[in-house]
Amino acid sequence: MQAEEAMCNGFLKVFKNLDRFRDEGSFEGWVRRIMVNESISYLRKEQKMIFTDYENQGDDPTYNPQDSDLEVEHIQLLIDQLPEGYRAVFVMYAIEGYKHQEIAKILDIAESTSKSQLFKARKLLQQKLSQLNTYRYGADKI
Repeated sequence: MQAEEAMCNGFLKVFKNLDRFRDEGSFEGWVRRIMVNESISYLRKEQKMIFTDYENQGDDPTYNPQDSDLEVEHIQLLIDQLPEGYRAVFVMYAIEGYKHQEIAKILDIAESTSKSQLFKARKLLQQKLSQLNTYRYGADKI
């Protein structure tokens, strides 16, 4: 049901913005881009991605569940700051589980471009996380 809602919202955006389509690229690629962006927005709004190790939480007296939510928010903000192409490829590959061949077909790009953009997105995220960690803790722990 949630996926259907995201898909419907995506198609609504397509129809509302038909006048904005320019014949510079393929119509199918334009629609796919809107659908991917809508899916990303939907995931961001509706689903919390919490990356915690539940087995070790009870063993750590310093564990605070609010810290996990904070980390997730920071990661989501950093992903949002990626350039559009990097963000789309990163989300499709790392979060949605698409393969590079599928991403290339959906986004109408070369498979090598998908791989390159994923590599660059990861590198940017690592740099930003390292900077954030240095700022928060005074040491580079990543």
